Amino acid sequence: MRGLRRWWDDTAGGLPATFWYLWSGLLINRAGAFALLFLSLYLTAARGAPPSLAGLVVGAYGIGGAAGTLLGGVLADRWGRRATLLAAHLAAAGLMAALAFSTHLAVIAALATLVGVAHSMPSPAFVAAIVDVVPEARRSRAFNLQFWAFNLGMAVASLLAGILAEASFTALFLVDAGATLAAAVVIALKVPETLTRRPALTPRAVVGRRPGLHTALTDRTFLVFVGLTFLLAVLTMQTSTIMPLAMREDGLRPSAYGLVVALGGALIVAGQLFVPRLIEPYRKSSVLAVSTGLMALGFGALTVADGLPLYLGAAVVWTVGQMLAAPPNAQINADLAPPDLRARYQSVFYLTFPAASFVAPALGGLSLEHLGERHWLVVGALGLLAAAGHLLAGPRRERRVAALRAAAAKPVESVR
Repeated sequence: MRGLRRWWDDTAGGLPATFWYLWSGLLINRAGAFALLFLSLYLTAARGAPPSLAGLVVGAYGIGGAAGTLLGGVLADRWGRRATLLAAHLAAAGLMAALAFSTHLAVIAALATLVGVAHSMPSPAFVAAIVDVVPEARRSRAFNLQFWAFNLGMAVASLLAGILAEASFTALFLVDAGATLAAAVVIALKVPETLTRRPALTPRAVVGRRPGLHTALTDRTFLVFVGLTFLLAVLTMQTSTIMPLAMREDGLRPSAYGLVVALGGALIVAGQLFVPRLIEPYRKSSVLAVSTGLMALGFGALTVADGLPLYLGAAVVWTVGQMLAAPPNAQINADLAPPDLRARYQSVFYLTFPAASFVAPALGGLSLEHLGERHWLVVGALGLLAAAGHLLAGPRRERRVAALRAAAAKPVESVR
């Protein structure tokens, strides 16, 4: 019992109550965000849309998500984290309820776009609020718990979505709206505003220009890190875009694909809480290089995979890489952001995921069609390129973080 208590203290001890309310809101939000998993099926089965039109509507949701990410970052720095979270959750709940009763395809497409905006707005605000309230020494653990909650919520969402979709698509959307509303209630009652208004001297001192969204979009050190994260996201997206096609070509049934995905989710839920203690002694750039290298090895191994056991073994390797990458990736992103621009930097960072969700299937499909199993060698090479990039970019990132900390400390020293 004493050993278990020590492990829990190392994993989650010392985190403020506000973090746990944010964590609870995120978990409820993710566990309830299941309707969009079945949007394409809903459009074709319930609304009679052809697959091409269903694909366009789902794509519209993705476009809305990209816009919502940037909007959420700007508003979280201007309005505040709490106000942005509440506005986004309430809007998403209302839009999802409207979607439940809409029958015209044009209206559904417009609502899906707006839902994409509302669903993506909270991400920068959530992370910025975590950085606001969690001491720097505990942020790696906080981000690790955030990643764990996200995956646990998605696992619950996948289970509930299948059950509700078989019962009623209307119920699917309404329960999703109810879960989003419940997350809003937790935030409204328990999460205070975490944004501290500061004079905009810190970012100007470091980047040499008036702060704004353009600061993040022209910050070379940060954009190199975003680019490396984009490569990692392209690797991760292989599991939901190209791997199902490859498994089908190998003669494997859809249930085999479900088993591979379920294994990855189970590993994250069972093992993610042990990651911070494992990686704490090492530099973040080294951890990211190792983790990305493991992902490259796992996906590269699919070149010779022709049966379920090899796919399962490869999934273990790349999932371990994902688990190791999550905390340092989030912490570096937080460290590189000037205090006055935390949410804006988060919004630019989160653009990597919708971008990867477009690039991975678009180019991956062509690659698989023309290269066959050699596609996985290309994916592995991208992973190794990202691993080398983290090793090369690590020292410059560390110098940048040190400069930001020194600039942030100057106003405090002057007051003294």
